[in-house]
Amino acid sequence: MVVADSKRPEQARRRALDLYPTGQPEAIRALLARDGKRIADLGSVWEPAAGHGDLSREIKVFGLPCINSDIADHGAEQVQVRSFYDFQESLAPAIITNPPYCEINARDGHGRWLRHTLSLTGCRYCALLLSWDWPAARANGLGELLNDHPFSYCYLMRWKLDFTGEGSPPQRNAWFVWDRDWPGHEPAFRWMDKTDWRQGALI
Repeated sequence: MVVADSKRPEQARRRALDLYPTGQPEAIRALLARDGKRIADLGSVWEPAAGHGDLSREIKVFGLPCINSDIADHGAEQVQVRSFYDFQESLAPAIITNPPYCEINARDGHGRWLRHTLSLTGCRYCALLLSWDWPAARANGLGELLNDHPFSYCYLMRWKLDFTGEGSPPQRNAWFVWDRDWPGHEPAFRWMDKTDWRQGALI
């Protein structure tokens, strides 16, 4: 949970457990349109920050089994209430999630969520929905972590997601993908459009 203090007043505006649901389905639908074949080949997905179940519902509609877990029960279907950090083995070969930003950013989380993800056995593919400028931070070891374990490629969204429902979202977002079978050595860059899922473009 994020705890506010007088030195960091902006933290008072963060939600408990950093719960910012991905309520706009175009984000996950576009990822599945682009990477759906790769994910389907792996067979199943784990959503370890399931929240209300927004991502896992779309993954199941796509035709893939999806296991939900979260540190608290926020209403996702058949959720395992358990901290992500309690797992040493991935519950599925593919992980897709919008992780709590306070656990993965450089300032507060020191990249902790990513470090743990990379340590899990059995994970072949991981897609994390993050702010576009997240990988530019170097503080608290995140720069070294990304130097040693760069993402395989990212999809920069050419539209903005509204995680609060208040309108006027302030940031751009991207899916950052780590694929253990990716042949490249340097991170690749790809565009993602809101309409990709309608086009059904599989790569």
